[in-house]
Order: sequence, then C-alpha cells, then structure tokens
Amino acid sequence: MDRQRQSESRRNLSEINVVVVADSTASNGRLLHLHALSTDSASLPNANEQMSRWSTLVLAYKTLGVVFGGLVTSPLYVYPSMPLKSPTKEDYLGIYSIMFWTLTLIGVVKYASIAIKADDHGEGGTFALYSLLCRHVNIGILSSKRVSSNSILSHSMHEGTGKKSRLGIFFESSIVARRVLLFVAILGTCMLIGDGILTPAISVLSAMDGLRAQFHSVSKSLVEALSAVVLVVLFLLQKFGTSKVSFLFSPIMAAWTLSTPLVGIYSIIHHYPSIFKAISPHYIFHFFWRNGKEGWLLLGGTVLCITGSEAMFADLGHFNQRSIQTAYLIKNPNDHDDGFYKFIPTAVYWPIFIIATSAAVVASQSLISATFSVIKQSVVLDYFPRVKVVHTSNSKEGEVYSPEVNYILMILCVAVILIFGDGKDIGNAFGVVVSLVMLITTILLTLVMIIIWKTPPVLVALCFSMFFVMEGVYVSAVCTKIYEGGWIPFAISFILAVIMFGWFYGRQRKLEYELTHKITLERLIGLLSYPGVQRVPGLCLFYTNIQDGFTPILGHYIKTMKSLHKVTIFTTLRYLLVSKVAPHERIIIKKLGLKGVYGCVIQYGYADSLNLEGDDFVSQVTNSLHMHLQGCLDGLTYDPVEIQEEISDLEQAKQAEVVHVIGKTRFHVGKNCRWFDRIMLAFYEVMHNNCRSALPALGVPLQQRVEVGMLYEA
Repeated sequence: MDRQRQSESRRNLSEINVVVVADSTASNGRLLHLHALSTDSASLPNANEQMSRWSTLVLAYKTLGVVFGGLVTSPLYVYPSMPLKSPTKEDYLGIYSIMFWTLTLIGVVKYASIAIKADDHGEGGTFALYSLLCRHVNIGILSSKRVSSNSILSHSMHEGTGKKSRLGIFFESSIVARRVLLFVAILGTCMLIGDGILTPAISVLSAMDGLRAQFHSVSKSLVEALSAVVLVVLFLLQKFGTSKVSFLFSPIMAAWTLSTPLVGIYSIIHHYPSIFKAISPHYIFHFFWRNGKEGWLLLGGTVLCITGSEAMFADLGHFNQRSIQTAYLIKNPNDHDDGFYKFIPTAVYWPIFIIATSAAVVASQSLISATFSVIKQSVVLDYFPRVKVVHTSNSKEGEVYSPEVNYILMILCVAVILIFGDGKDIGNAFGVVVSLVMLITTILLTLVMIIIWKTPPVLVALCFSMFFVMEGVYVSAVCTKIYEGGWIPFAISFILAVIMFGWFYGRQRKLEYELTHKITLERLIGLLSYPGVQRVPGLCLFYTNIQDGFTPILGHYIKTMKSLHKVTIFTTLRYLLVSKVAPHERIIIKKLGLKGVYGCVIQYGYADSLNLEGDDFVSQVTNSLHMHLQGCLDGLTYDPVEIQEEISDLEQAKQAEVVHVIGKTRFHVGKNCRWFDRIMLAFYEVMHNNCRSALPALGVPLQQRVEVGMLYEA
C-alpha cells in the first residue's frame, strides 16, 4: 500500500508500464511480467537535459517555419477584413487597444500559460483535450465500450486518482451530457479542419493582393489565379514531410520577422510616434462608447488578430506589427483596405512583397499540418473513415501526411479563392472559425481544470468568465456575418460532422450487433464437433472487434470452410484514448479455454504509428504468445504436457502458412427499419466500401489475406 502511494505521488514524473498476459481462468487475468519503465513523458526531462544546445537551436529554427507562421502574418488581412467607414484617429487607437488586450489575455494568458499545460502527452487541440478528459473519467462513448470488455486495462484508460469531482460524476452518469461533450469536440475538430481550408486561402490571397497596390491594371481575377497556383505548389510539397517543409520555410519567417520591425521603426517615427499610448484600456471604452453597435460589428474583423494562437505560443512580434500598421493608418485613415502595403517605403516594397507572400505560404503550412494530425487522431479513434496516413519522419511519429486529405484540401482551398475571391467574405468566414475554436477550447479547458486539475473554484470562475465573455462577444459579432461569407465554415463543418457522425453511428451499430450475436466458447466447441470440420496445420490471425466472446463471422467461416487452423489467434486492433502506448504494453495475449485458440489485443494510441511490416507483426505476436505459453508452463494452473504440445504446435504453425482472416460485413436493411437507420446505414455503407482497409496498414501481403463476407441484420 505504501509502495502504491509512493508510485501515485510520483505520477507526474514516471509511470509503471506492464506487459499484461491475461489468463482466461482468472477473472482479472494474471501478471506474468512486470517491468518498471519510464514513459515518454517521464523520460522527457532527462532527454531535455541531455539535448545539446545545437539540437535546441535547430528545433527552434524549425518551429519558426511552422508554428509561428500563423502568429505573425495576420496583419495582411486584419484591417482589410474590417467594414470601416470613415474611421478617425480615435477609432484606430481603440481598435489597436482591443487587439493588444486580446493578444495579451487570450494569446499569452490562456494559450501560452494555461492551455499549453493541458496537452495529452504532447498532443494538442480540441480532440486531445477531449481525449484527456476521457482518460481520467469514463465519458467516452464508442471507444469506452471496447475497453469495457477487458477490465485488465482499465487503469490505462482512467488515470484519475482520488475523489472524483461532482462534475465528473455527472458526465459519467448522463449519456446526454457525454453526447453533448462529444458533439462539442467533433464541432471543434470540424472547425479546425475548416481553418485548414480558409487559412491558406486568405493568407495567400491577401499577400498576392499587394500586386494591385503597385499595378492598378492588375485585375482581381489575375490575383486569384496566381494565388491558386501558389497554393497548388504548397500542397504538392506536403508529401516531403513537415520537418523538411518547415526547414525550408524557416528562413522565410526569419526574414519576415526581422524585416517588418525594421520597416516599422521607420513607419512609427515617420507617422505616429505615440502609438503605444493605445495600450491603455480606456481607449477600448471610448471606442465602444462612440461607435456602439458599429464598434461591436467591427469585432468580426478584429478577432483575426489572434489567428495562430491555437498553436499555444505568443510572439511579441504581434504587438509590434499591430502598432506599425496602426501608426500609418492614423495618418492615412482611408487606406485600411490595403494598409499593410501602403505604409511600406517604395525603396523596399518588392522585397517586402516577396517576403510577405512567402510568409503567407508559411502561415498556411501550420494549419495544413494541424489538419493532417487532427484527421489521423479521428481515424485511429474510429470517428472518421480510414484514409491513408504516411509517417514522414522516422524519429517523430506525430509527423504525418495523408494524400487523400491533402488533395481534397488543395481543391477546396482553390475553390474558395476562385468562387469567393472577395477577401472580406473569406475574412468573415475565417473569423467564425477562429472565434468558435477559441470558445470550444475554453469550454473543454474549463472541464480539464475542474475534473482533472481540481483547480480552486474561484480561479476556475475567474478564468472561465473572462475568456468566455471575451470570446462570446467575438462569436456574437462574427455570427452577424453569416450571409456575408460566414456560412462557409458552417457548411464545411456540417459536411464533416455528417461524415464523422455517420461513420461513428455505423461502427457503433456494427459493434452492438457483434456483441449481441457473439459466439461463446461452448458454441465454438459445438461448431468444431460438426462432422467434416477439421483442425488444419498453420497459423491464422482472425481479426475481430470484440474480446469477450468470438465474432459472429467465425461461425460463418467454420460452416463454409469446414476447418479451423491448429493455431488461431483472434486479433483486435484497439486504439486507446491516449496519445501513445508503451511498447511493452502493446501486445496482450490470453488463452481462450480451447487448445490452440488464443486472444490477442494490439493497442495503439492516436499518436502511435502502425508502420509494422507483415512479417514483423506476425513475429511480434507469435513471440508474445510463446512467452505467454512459457509462463503457463512455469505455473501450476495448466497441464505441462498440454502446454508443451501447444508450444510445439506454435513452432510448427510458424513454419507453415500464415493466413489473415478479416470479415467483410454489410448491413441488411429490412423493411422494418426506421427511416433514420435506412439513411445513416446506407451512408455508412457507401463510406465503408470506399475507405481503406485496416490490414494494409500492418503490411499484410495480399496473398495471405482472406475476406469472409457476411450480412448483419440492421
């Protein structure tokens, strides 16, 4: 007990990882191997201590190319997105003060000081916050059902210790609350993907619009066409991976970050040296007092100043660039539509234009990379149809690239530019995305503070009220732009939400059918006793979604094939609501009470890689099974002669053929089905028939695959 308390008190520094080998004769299984290992998070401090100064500088250099891209390029489109009408000096001072305090409170306090601590083993975003909550309290829906069939691993899913909060207990007991929370997480995910579509469009289009400032003969259509070409090139570069792309882009951001302050010093001195007095909050009150409703509507454009803060970093360059631009506009109040380029001196106009356009491309990269990560998280958690995910780094498993997602994003970005070429419309849409993602992050972050961190109620109330009120006002302002481009992210999110919910609903119905019609051990023994059914030599990995019993496809397979391999391993690929699973905890083997029949669970987190080759995968499973049988041989529970025979059969099966059996199931929608089921299951079948199989991710050779078709009655 004392040892357990010591372990729990050191939970933030290290965790105990175990190799679990379950025994079907015991209710909770038995632990044959226990290894005290440090997780990635535990070893992180030591790794940081050993990291050389050079490695740190290289990492910071790469971060400049991706993370800070969205943070320092918003001056390109903040003022052009505002519907300003004859603005005065006082108006600009008020707008600058609003932007300064928005960046300070939301960018620095919320993201850089609070949200950055709510990572899920290094993974960030709204879905990671939802995952973090699911790991500490039982509020998952689909994935939690899969885990519930194997109680051995419950400790790896729910890490919370001590007394649970009343809010956590409420979510655990209310299915409606859990569904609402899932909807919020899905909405945040969809909005972030929409951000990945709108950021490249508005960034590149705003930068390329600088051509029209110098050449008035350049048409709007030409600017849109050039922007589309730049975006196509950007998306074609994605296949090389985030590290290479960020290494390539970092000099651009370095040039942008260094050049704008130099130009800005000249601009501030020349136009309005006292711009920094606008830091005083009283300019905000005067702004709203004078403008009233019109001032509130201007918040729809002001919110764009915080774009990029989702990366949970704050850059002082933001404050400098806002002051630079505002200083010019105070003296030239009617140049707000393209004020960024107007304040640049003629002698350095073209170098700054090239740097600004390149920096806009970099800003797009940060959201494209985030979209890849979010899609991968959704796929591995079974909330999105399977797409191809390529790991572009051997050392960083979080760096992923999806060809299908990449080309879909490219088409949508180009379509947004060519169809909605007006920068104000895209800016309105962008404002909706940014404000809603911030508001959803605040809601989930508040739940983390209450349920997991157990923050004092006074601090929770202070943080929630401050951020929720600020972001709620921004959301109310951007929602007035629904008819002026603001509907675009809602349309994108609606389509993505329908896809995610349709896939989720179909997978849930399929899992419920399998649990209801599962084959018990007694039923399997009866099937094997049928005349003509034989146990044939070889090794069979039979893939299933359940562990408590056997998949209904097994009965169909035995009746059709009249055989079952001497060594049959029922294998389940389980994606836990954690970012990574320790290597020694990945493969779980258990005997299923029948000679030569075993259960195997392959566990992965959403940041883990499924880049195993087929032979390596089989070797890992058989080695784990061999270790399990050796443990049974050393124990007193089983007959040593029988265990020795199973070890011998395993060695012979490894030398014979290896077969991977996967079910190819479809729903049979009868006349008695509700119209909702008819629509959703038909939609699921369309997605399921056109998505990728889970087996190719394991490198299973085509000649070793056997697909067994079966109809599930809806």
